[in-house]
Amino acid sequence: FSLSQNYPNPFNPGTKIDYDVSKASNIQVKIFDITGREVISLVNNYQSPGKYSVNFNASSLSSGIYFYSLVSDGQKIDTRKMVLLK
Repeated sequence: FSLSQNYPNPFNPGTKIDYDVSKASNIQVKIFDITGREVISLVNNYQSPGKYSVNFNASSLSSGIYFYSLVSDGQKIDTRKMVLLK
């Protein structure tokens, strides 16, 4: 499994998150604010091995630092930081 840095970063209001799935599993991609509160779940489904990307539109959120995590079968794989500038 791997989670790539979002592009562009910093972004306003949209960005793309790429990730790789190495074995079939229940995949989640979640966005968190600086306090650790979950803001949105972008992906929550069973996925086969392969490369995936998801677009995130943050037009309803305020400027700041956010984190996104890749979770496979309930186990956190990786977390990265992104910056929303409005």
